[in-house]
Amino acid sequence: MIDIHCHPLPSTDDGAKSPEIAAEMCKMAAADGITHLVATPHSNYQYPFDAQVNRTKLAELQAAAGPKPQLLLGCDFHLSFENLDRLREHRGDYTINGTDYLLVEFADFFIPDQMDQVFYEIEIAGITPILTHPERNPAFIQKPELLHRWTTRGCLAQITAMSFTGRFGRTAQRLADHWLNQNLVHFFASDAHDLKHRPPVLSECYARLSKLKGKEIADLLMVENPEAVINGRPLPPQADPGESAEPPRRRKWFSFLTHS
Repeated sequence: MIDIHCHPLPSTDDGAKSPEIAAEMCKMAAADGITHLVATPHSNYQYPFDAQVNRTKLAELQAAAGPKPQLLLGCDFHLSFENLDRLREHRGDYTINGTDYLLVEFADFFIPDQMDQVFYEIEIAGITPILTHPERNPAFIQKPELLHRWTTRGCLAQITAMSFTGRFGRTAQRLADHWLNQNLVHFFASDAHDLKHRPPVLSECYARLSKLKGKEIADLLMVENPEAVINGRPLPPQADPGESAEPPRRRKWFSFLTHS
């Protein structure tokens, strides 16, 4: 398995708190069967992004953790005007392993009206946006159809493994399942931040995905698609997305009173 979204670089954001924890996260990932791990420190108003510091920390972490998993660099890229300006000038500092794929993080409660134009400009520049953990984003939870809108226009979607296995609650799991059934999901990743609460583990997700969709789909979403990304290649053929639809909502206990 290949993890394209993880936060093991110490003291760069809200991920690993020390070099020791960072090394243990890598060892945990390797033991779980993760062969490649992309370190994706945040770039937002709270956490400044320094590409050279990140490269140095990545090399130090690889030396401390050993050869497995192979560590690569990316960014959890917050969509802001300042970041977009930096992306135009230094795209290789932010994209995954210097390729044309970029992890894109939305603000929690607000998606600007001009986002279609932003994605258009990113894609015209030859960059493919990968939308991170929409199932945990309140804006997508309120409007699940947004994922269909943007993935059918060229964006890709990454779901958090722990959302799919129910660790982030029923709403996140329900959305992950719905979008998976709509063929809107392209990757599962750990988005790991520590050893206990958000660990770098993908095997549980792979097992559930294999059970629900079969090993071929599990390999596509957790091995083949991320492998294409880290190597800068086009994704293998994907299933056509289904029609945009609201995911089924849970019925309240008194709902029989309002239905004949």
